[in-house]
Amino acid sequence: MAGTPSPRDVFLKLLEGITAGRFSELAELYSEGAVVEVAFQPVGPRRIEGRAALAKRFAEVAAHSPLELAATNVVIRATDDPEVVVSEFDYRVRHRTTGRTFEAANIQVLRVRDGLIVHSRDFHDHLALAAAGGGLPQLVAALEGDGCEQP
Repeated sequence: MAGTPSPRDVFLKLLEGITAGRFSELAELYSEGAVVEVAFQPVGPRRIEGRAALAKRFAEVAAHSPLELAATNVVIRATDDPEVVVSEFDYRVRHRTTGRTFEAANIQVLRVRDGLIVHSRDFHDHLALAAAGGGLPQLVAALEGDGCEQP
C-alpha cells in the first residue's frame, strides 16, 4: 500500500494534471475545505473556497481556455514547515487559435495535509496570459467595469 503523498508529490500531480489538460481531475487533489488565493488575479475571484467551487472553476477553465501549457524550469523548495512547499516554474504557453507562443512565470505556495491541498497561494503572470491570448481589451473593459481607474 502506498503511503500518503508528500507536498512535493501533490504539487507534481497538480502540475502534471494542469499541463495534460485533465482539469476534471484536479479538484480531487484538494481537501473539502481548501482555500485557493490567486493574489494577482486582475478580474474574477481572488479567493476560492471549497472543493466544489474549485471543481466549478476548473470546469470553466477547461471549457474556455485557448491555451496549452507546458511546465519548464520547475523548482520545488521544501520549507521548515513539513506541510508547505514553494514551487517556482514557467509555463511555455501556446495559444491554440493564434499559434502564438510565450512564457509566463509562476510561483505557488501549497499547504498539503494528509495528501490533500488545504491552502494554496498562487502568483501567476496573468497579464502575460491575457496579452498573448488577445484578451487585453476584455481585461481593460472588465477593470473599467469594476470601477478601477486606469493610469
